[in-house]
Amino acid sequence: MNYAGQKYAGQSPLAVTAESVSDALWVTYRWMSLGLAVTGLVALGVAHSPDLVETLVGNRILFYGLLFAQLGLVAAFSSVAVRVSTASAALMFFAYSALTGITFSTLFLVYTAGSIGETFFVTAGAFSAMGRFGLFALIGLILASVVNMFLHSGGLQWAITVAGVLLFAGLTAYDTQRLKVLFGRGEPIANLPLIGALTLYLDFINMFLFLLRIVGRRRS
Repeated sequence: MNYAGQKYAGQSPLAVTAESVSDALWVTYRWMSLGLAVTGLVALGVAHSPDLVETLVGNRILFYGLLFAQLGLVAAFSSVAVRVSTASAALMFFAYSALTGITFSTLFLVYTAGSIGETFFVTAGAFSAMGRFGLFALIGLILASVVNMFLHSGGLQWAITVAGVLLFAGLTAYDTQRLKVLFGRGEPIANLPLIGALTLYLDFINMFLFLLRIVGRRRS
């Protein structure tokens, strides 16, 4: 099955029910969650191997090569996702998730494992309010303000971090609404849940990184 909403193809927009859109979104969220799980497991696995982390940190060519490979995979996925099989698209998505996990393993050198986990769950909790941009942005702004009272971070850095939280809160709301519209049309767009999953995955990852700068506890 290329696209969860394909079973609604051929119906008029009015015939595509709210339930069918919800079903298609659920498939999208499930793909995104699986991608995040792959990223987390790979990051933890690499972080628990000092030799691998040392190789990543000590070899800039390798590290930047991984970053460019991530960009290349995103570009390739965006170009071919609607033309390849679901298995091929999923393989590309999970390969990107795994590469992200490898590069994210270096975060454990800067932040404590506990604070990384806490930030992940804070991000997940905020993400569950998708589409409620005002609430999402407000939560991020309050977190940034309260934590800055104790950390006394530089004004510019604090402003950039808050701007990042607001930006990706807005993008999450926009992307979620856009997916609802696309699913609601009932058009047979191949692999649309996977395409949407990558979009929301990127929103989540960027939100996580900005929030980590706010609430993450650095190693001494």
